[in-house]
This record gives sequence, structure tokens and C-alpha cells, in this order.
Amino acid sequence: MTRSNITEALGEPASEPKRLLESQGRSVSSTLSREEAQALVQRVVAMSKADGIDVQIGGNHTTNVRFADNQMSTAGAVTDFSVAVQSWFGKKHAVVQTNEITDAALRAAVDKSERLAKLAPDDPEAMPMLGQQAHKQVEAWFPSVASMTAEDRARVALTALEPARGAPDLRAAGFLINTAGATALGNSKGLFAYHRSTNANFTLTVRTTDGTGSGWAGAEHNDAGKVDFAAVSRRAIEKARLSRSPAAVEPGRYTVIFEPQAVGDLCQLIAFYADARATDEGRSPFVKQGGSGGNKIGEKILDERISIYADPFDPQVLAQPFDGDGLPLGRQVFIENGVLKTLYYSRFWAQKKGVEPTGAPTSFLMSGGSATVDDMIKSTERGILVTRLWYLREVDPRTILYTGLTRDGTFLIENGKVSKAVKNFRFNDSPLFMLNNLEAIGQPVRLAGTEAGGAVVVPPLKVRDFNFTSLSDAV
Repeated sequence: MTRSNITEALGEPASEPKRLLESQGRSVSSTLSREEAQALVQRVVAMSKADGIDVQIGGNHTTNVRFADNQMSTAGAVTDFSVAVQSWFGKKHAVVQTNEITDAALRAAVDKSERLAKLAPDDPEAMPMLGQQAHKQVEAWFPSVASMTAEDRARVALTALEPARGAPDLRAAGFLINTAGATALGNSKGLFAYHRSTNANFTLTVRTTDGTGSGWAGAEHNDAGKVDFAAVSRRAIEKARLSRSPAAVEPGRYTVIFEPQAVGDLCQLIAFYADARATDEGRSPFVKQGGSGGNKIGEKILDERISIYADPFDPQVLAQPFDGDGLPLGRQVFIENGVLKTLYYSRFWAQKKGVEPTGAPTSFLMSGGSATVDDMIKSTERGILVTRLWYLREVDPRTILYTGLTRDGTFLIENGKVSKAVKNFRFNDSPLFMLNNLEAIGQPVRLAGTEAGGAVVVPPLKVRDFNFTSLSDAV
């Protein structure tokens, strides 16, 4: 397919991002530079008559291509920009947002936020605005994403479409979205924080035409050069072919090999519950048992091979290094060698408890090992291989007990080999139970996303006695 044919099929000219942005008087990057963002914050702050004002700026340019039923379906580019103004009078505050940056529009937003703030009730958990902070920068901007053309995106789609079209029994549907954007925070006390980043996300589902087989694969990274798009397509196609005509297998407790996506879907929930406030108020699994109060910090709660942490500077993550208040985020180790080490603290709860705030994590990383999925399969006499999970719902927050379903490729393992595709299962289990029944652990990889969101890096795992409670006919 030629360049002109590709762009015609997509319904967009190859130079559409540049023309779109130039028509708006914006740079091709679609984001304000650090200097431009700081100047905009200062403009807004100078308009304020309130006791205090903070400003949040967000801008991004996204490009995408979507395909379904082996055909290109949609493609496009979207530029978005917003300025959120929050005015403060004592403990009263209100936010107004605008997507215009003329003096008149900004002044109108400031005036309206001041009027609303005066009408608002006092916020009992209001915290003083932060002053200047020492923010360590994260280099998360890559031309491989920001400069990807319509032709480049079409070629990614064709890694799935061409082999699917060549197979009469396969239908491919996928989505590639590239994002280049920046966030900035500033206030009347001298705070200024800035972060810009890129992200490439490719997900693909391939179904068999008889309606019995489904395969999924995905990948994501700040640098598109580190995403093997063709490998994603090959994996989804292979899963679809292998998963057709699944057999019914009796539910129960099985040795299960979870591919990284399935591990992230369930285990990321641990970080959600590592909130100091929820624990202190008795709403998390990390409450000390016996009714004596306190938490489990210092106690062994998982297999000693497991460490769980957040780190915006990790090269597989490269996340925003500050939270919504502008508080710097650093490496936070929640579980180290199976021992609960710390919980995360908001500014309000940290002040209440007399400790330093940490901010909420924006990433989730788990330690790994050396076993491959093939190694795990070979060492399994009888078990289940799971591609991913979905429709997760909480059952008991005190144990992180969840229910959910397997999806897009579930297989029976017999005598060290994948023997057949099986129908999907519903499960009732907890990542805490799962990570105490660990048999093998592989190398961590970056996921294409989870229901909980955020940057997630986890390994494949082999665990014993995972609880499947019933079968599902859905593929």
C-alpha cells in the first residue's frame, strides 16, 4: 500500500497534525513549553484578588487509528487544552475551568472562581497551598510518539490487518493511540511544577469467525520505539487460533499461570488499599488484627520474593513526578521481600498523624524473577493458563477479595504442555492469597493498561490453589 493509499484509507492527510495545530496558533508539539506554561501561570495569578489562587494547565495532542472486522474504521487527531483556576478565601475554595487563554477569558474564569469560592462552605480538610518545591524532572518525551505520522500509524494497524485478512477464519479489531502532552501547576505562593510526556498504546483483539475463539494482546510505552507492534499482533492472532472450540472444565482450585496482564489486573489493587487513612479508619486489609488498632507495618504479609513499589523515575514507567497539589513524588516501597514497609499519606492525613506526606502513587511495579512462561508450563502437571482478567468487582475490602472473569485465551495445561482451550472461569480470590501461594515468578514487563489505570510493570506468575468458582460461556 502506497503512502497516498494509506492516508486515503484513513481519511486524513499525512500532515494533518501540523495543519490542525498551526490553525490554532499552536506549536506542532501541541503542548506549552515550560517557559510558556510558567508565563501563563503568572498571568493568571496577577489577575487574582483572592487570599490565594492556584492554576492547573493541561494540554495534549492525541492521534489514533482504529480498526474492526479487518477494516480501517476511524482515524484522527485531537488537540485539547485547559486552564483550571482555583480561588481561595480562608478554607473556602472553588474551581473554574476554561479552554481559552485570552486575557478576557482568563479574567472571567478568575472572577467566577472568586465569586463561587465566597459562596462555598468551609472545607474541613483544606490544606494550605504549597510553596516552591524541589521537583526532579522526568524525561518522558519521545519523538517516536510525538512525530508519528498517519502513514506510521496505518503501518502499525497493518501488522494485524494483513495477516488477519489472509486468514478466512479471523477478524481483527484494534486501537492505536499516541499522546503527547504536558501538565503544569502553579500558585500565588511560588509553586511551579511542569511535566511533559508521550505515550504509545496499542491493543488488539482477534476473534475467530465461528465465534468460539478470542485472543488479546497489548503494549504501551512512552517511547514507541520500544513497542514491538508486530509482536503484539502475532500474539493476539496466535491466541485466537489456539482458543477456538473451548472445552468445559470443572471449576475448583487450580495451579494457575497468570500472564503479566492478568497479574496486573488483580495485583495492582494492592496499591489502592495501601492508603494510610483507609487503614487507620479500619477500611483496608493492612489493619492490625485483634482489635488493638494500628497497622501491619513490619509484618510479613506476602511471599518473600515479592516487592511492590511505585517509582515515577523508573525507565519502564516515566510517570509524572508530582501529585495534584504539586507535592513531589519519589520512590515508595510498600512491600519489600514480603514485608509491609509503608503506606501512602495525603497531605491532610499526614498532618493529622504528624508524619511527612508522600502523595498517592501514580505507578505500580512488582519485583521479578527468571522463570519464563514456557518454564512455568513445563513444570506444571495440571493447571490453567490465563491471558487476562476483566470485570473485577470488590467482595471484601478487608482481604482484597475480588470476583471477576478470565478472558481472551484460557487454556488447560496437562503434563507440562498446553493441551486445549477451555471455557472462561469466574473467580473469587485475593491478590494477597495469590501472592502467598507463589510457585514461580518471571521478568516484569510494562502493561498496556488495567481497569485501575496508571503505569503498571509486573511479571508473569505461577500460583497454586487459585479459586475458580464457575464457568462462563463468554469468549
